[in-house]
Amino acid sequence: MKLIRVKDIAIYGAGGFGKEVATILEKINEIRHTWNLVGFYDDGLPKGTAISIYGEVLGGAEHLIERKEPLSIVFAIGSPRILEFLVGKLTNPMLDFPNIIHPEVYFADKRTLQIGLGNVVVRACSFSCDVSLGDFNQFNSISALAHDVKVGSFNVFMPLSRISGEVEIGDQNFFGINSIVLQRIRIKSNIRLAANSVLMTKPRKEGLYMGNPAKFTVL
Repeated sequence: MKLIRVKDIAIYGAGGFGKEVATILEKINEIRHTWNLVGFYDDGLPKGTAISIYGEVLGGAEHLIERKEPLSIVFAIGSPRILEFLVGKLTNPMLDFPNIIHPEVYFADKRTLQIGLGNVVVRACSFSCDVSLGDFNQFNSISALAHDVKVGSFNVFMPLSRISGEVEIGDQNFFGINSIVLQRIRIKSNIRLAANSVLMTKPRKEGLYMGNPAKFTVL
């Protein structure tokens, strides 16, 4: 019988999203015991703070930078800029960054999926064929990517985000709840699309876009 190796993992970010990620790990373990959740890391909470029933805060970034033993880290951070900043700090070779994907995520064709590392995909998201994902993207529940979508790194997709076919997305973008991007639009970096907004044309400059159709609002 082949032995299944269970790996220690910690969640970076001890807020509500961190608790959601803990439940994803539990769902994965129900199918195949893969992860041993050792706790949370967070720079804004004291060490020992209890996080619901899921564990406690073990420390902040400095503890992970100095860690001498292997540990997997999954980020539960809703800000693209903070996410990229933290990833840049955690260069300790003892750390690794797996993709954490809820078992109830739908993939039209995994053979055509390209995916980097450190991505988090929550329940009921869907990905069509020929989708490409970079690193450390966060897909909240019921987000959907259509065919031939290309996503860079450090993007955050809030619940019910919908990305149409052949859209290209760069880095550090934020898509609000129930936001929509129409087909073949090219999005570079540092774009924020407000909740319930519909992006119909290519954004020409960085900042917040709001409305239907979405228009530039502020930096």
